[in-house]
Amino acid sequence: MFPKTCCIYTTGVFSILILILGISLVLSNVFPHFLQSVVKKEIILKNGTEAFDAWENPPAPIYMQFYFFNLTNPLEVLDGERPAVVEIGPYTYREYRPMEEVNFQENGTKVTAVNTKTYIFQRNMSRGPESDLIRTVNIPAMTVMEKFKDNSLVANLISSYMRATGEGLFTTRTVGELLWGYEDELLKSLKTLRPTLDDVFGLFYKTNASNDGEYVFFTGQQDYKDFARVDTWNGESSLNWWTSDECNMINGTNGASFHPVITKNETLYMFSSDLCRSLYALYEEDVTVKGIPGYRFIPPSEVFANLTVNPANAGFCVPAGNCLGSGVLNVSGCKQGAPIIMSSPHFYQADEKFVQDVFGMKPKKEHHQTTIDINPLTGFILQADKRLQVNVYVEKIDTFSQTGNVRTVVFPVVYLNESVILDDASVRKLKVIILKQNVVVNIPFMLIGVGIFLGGLFMFLMCRQKIPESTTAERQPLLSSLQKGM
Repeated sequence: MFPKTCCIYTTGVFSILILILGISLVLSNVFPHFLQSVVKKEIILKNGTEAFDAWENPPAPIYMQFYFFNLTNPLEVLDGERPAVVEIGPYTYREYRPMEEVNFQENGTKVTAVNTKTYIFQRNMSRGPESDLIRTVNIPAMTVMEKFKDNSLVANLISSYMRATGEGLFTTRTVGELLWGYEDELLKSLKTLRPTLDDVFGLFYKTNASNDGEYVFFTGQQDYKDFARVDTWNGESSLNWWTSDECNMINGTNGASFHPVITKNETLYMFSSDLCRSLYALYEEDVTVKGIPGYRFIPPSEVFANLTVNPANAGFCVPAGNCLGSGVLNVSGCKQGAPIIMSSPHFYQADEKFVQDVFGMKPKKEHHQTTIDINPLTGFILQADKRLQVNVYVEKIDTFSQTGNVRTVVFPVVYLNESVILDDASVRKLKVIILKQNVVVNIPFMLIGVGIFLGGLFMFLMCRQKIPESTTAERQPLLSSLQKGM
């Protein structure tokens, strides 16, 4: 009897201890912290790690899609009417962007590299061939007119040449020419006066099979939050295009990688050479991509807001004090003086006046917002859509008759969607990591379950032990007992 009772009480004691242990582990987050510490040490830029391989040569397919705005009423625009455009696209390119000339420095705490990008046209994913014609603003002409508008002598000479050659405010070019370059007659004539001038113009001229300069990245060896963070770009730790130190800062990664163990209240910083500035993204919602859980981060409207909304953006007004409004960014200073204005597609999150100034603008969040979906444990990008629009600042210039009576307008030329979604091989690897994460994180709850089961078993055994056993007389049938009494 004693061994049986001892066994029952031992079960009860074990149930209490296991329950206490399980609850303590849940409250202290020991296992999640342990898992995170392991991930922080493994995800660094170091030869032989999966993180380095994915950073050096991204396995997921990347596509660049271009959507052009074809002008339908050029004569009316010159008479002062609102431009009317029709979106034409996509024209899709497969993008390859390996890190090259990789060289580790300072005992593996930093790494230098250039990010060479190559674009291959995908006819089967495009609206039409690269030979499709697009009517849009004559950007080389607009750039030249803006440059010499205050020099009446030179302006009159250039204007006469433009009339003689039929150059105007608008031009019709193929998709391939607009993107990758064409020889411009106006620039070619000016090159005779300035031999260093390039007479070829293209929105992405010299960017195919090329890179935007040398980066120095932190590897994350000393601090996991420094994983792939940009230290310097082209030998500089800051920019010089803007009018404040804050706006000239180079912050965050290059947008292709992020550090592991990301929380919902974090601010993710990125440097974009396309935008000539740093920006940031904030958590919006939980998402699931191919069965992998993630956090969606988006750049808030404050990133491109006017200084009246976000005073920190005052430095992006160039020249100093010349602010165009919320949702647009004048990048002429870093685009060889071309009057280029960047925005989100269809002026999403921009001031309403930019949308109303051009007929055909229809901003929609689901189509025009930049999004980044990240697995919070590993920091791996599950899916991303980088969406930007290239516009030209157009205005009437009295010294150039080619501008007619055109309105002052931020004229949309093209918008791009650079997208990526995790490949199936990476999905399988991440699912294994997620499975291990779920097992490790749920160990305390498993212990609580075992404790509850043992506690229930203890109660059952205790109740059964307390039921008194019947005597021999009590087990006799009632009729037999009566007969014996008679």
